[in-house]
Parts: sequence; structure tokens; C-alpha cells
Amino acid sequence: MADLDFDIVIGIHSIVEALRNEKRSGHKLYLSSEGMGELKKRAGATARDLEGVQIINLESHALQEEGKRLYKEIDMKFSRIPSQAFLVTTPIEIVDITWIYDQMGEGKNLSILCLDQITDVHNAAAIMRSAAFYGVDCVLISQKGNFGMGPNFARIASGALEYVKIVKCSSLPKAIKKLIDQGVEVVGFSEHAEGETVELIPNRTKCLVMGAEDVGISNALMRIIPHTVALRPHGEIKSLNVSVAAAVAMERFFR
Repeated sequence: MADLDFDIVIGIHSIVEALRNEKRSGHKLYLSSEGMGELKKRAGATARDLEGVQIINLESHALQEEGKRLYKEIDMKFSRIPSQAFLVTTPIEIVDITWIYDQMGEGKNLSILCLDQITDVHNAAAIMRSAAFYGVDCVLISQKGNFGMGPNFARIASGALEYVKIVKCSSLPKAIKKLIDQGVEVVGFSEHAEGETVELIPNRTKCLVMGAEDVGISNALMRIIPHTVALRPHGEIKSLNVSVAAAVAMERFFR
């Protein structure tokens, strides 16, 4: 693999899902004897998953040192690698907004999740995991001001990166406006919304917009979103973590 032309995947479930992704290749699996046991016992790795994979067995300390070296190559801050295993593989494909337009042009009704101003890696990765659970087709984010991706994101997402497209655009307001113009049903989730329900036209592409916990959806987006809804509390706690709110939203609109 060329310099910087690789991903580091950590987390045993994420590793196994990456190995099963036919769009990835050039796998190098670094692990200790304990790491191999974890992959097989807890993540269900099979002989077929490991077929053709270059396996590099290292002692625990040497594995961490090799991980530290590779993290430095991709300019990522190193933290101790869990489960005594990590995978070096070709990068996941990141697509631009034309991918959505092309899919719709082929007559497909997509489930799109738009994340606006969500920069926390833990929240974003948890949302990705839920998105994979609910069969979301893609997550739409801006080129700037997003959560970024790396080994820790892959670990928390628990394999979701292999199943949900990441779509980047230069301007979320412009992208959402064009989607609306093309007939996409767009719903924003905001604590300031007055309603709790909205009637959408069936058999159309849907896009849910979630904002960050502290600032919510940006004003530029809120001005153009045609439908906004709120999740009303039934108890004494008045707010939800954004990853939980996103899961509730997906359960309501994508199932």
C-alpha cells in the first residue's frame, strides 16, 4: 500500500467486518496470540475471513510499538490498542454528494442521515452504529467541521463503516436545498420545534437532520428545512444524548 493510503482498524468486531468487506483489500492483521483468540471467540472470525490475509504475530509490547509507528504515519494520536489486534487495510470509500443524486437518478429511495455540527467522535460513531442497525444508506456531513475518522471512530462504530456510506459535501445548506428541490422529504430534529409528529409522503427518499447537543442545527439549515420535530420528555430529565436521539429518530422514520 502507498504511503498514507491505508486505514487502521481497531476493535475486534470492526476488524472482522472490515475483513468481510469485499471493497477493502491488502489486509495486514497484526495480533498477539491473545488477539487471535479474541477475534475468533468474541467476534466470530472464521477461517474464510482470514483467508488471504497477511497475519503478523507479535508479542504484546511489540504490537503496541508497531501500532504507534503506523498511527504516526497517518498523523493520528496514539492510544493503547485494545484486544491485542489491529488491521491495516485499504481506506473506506468516502463519496461526494453526486453519489446521492446518482442513486436517486436510478430510482432508488434512500434513507439519509445528515449530521450538522456534530464533532464528537464518540457520538458520531455511536450514531453510525445505529444507522447500520436501521439500514440507513448514507450519512451526509460537511467537508469541514465534522467529527473526523480514524481508528477510534472505527472501533466505536463496531463495523458500521463497512455498511453505511459517508457522503461529504462543501455546504450542507446547499446540499439539503438541492435535495428538497428534488423531492426529498427532509425532517430536522430540534428541541425548539413545536410538533412531535409530521406526515411524510411515502415511497420517497427521506433525510433526517441532527444537530450537535450544545448548538443544535445551524440557523442556515433550519431556515430551509421544511419539517421540524421535537422529542418531548415524559420524565424529569429534559434532554437526550444526540446519539440516543438519533436512534429514536431513525426508529420513528426509517423502520
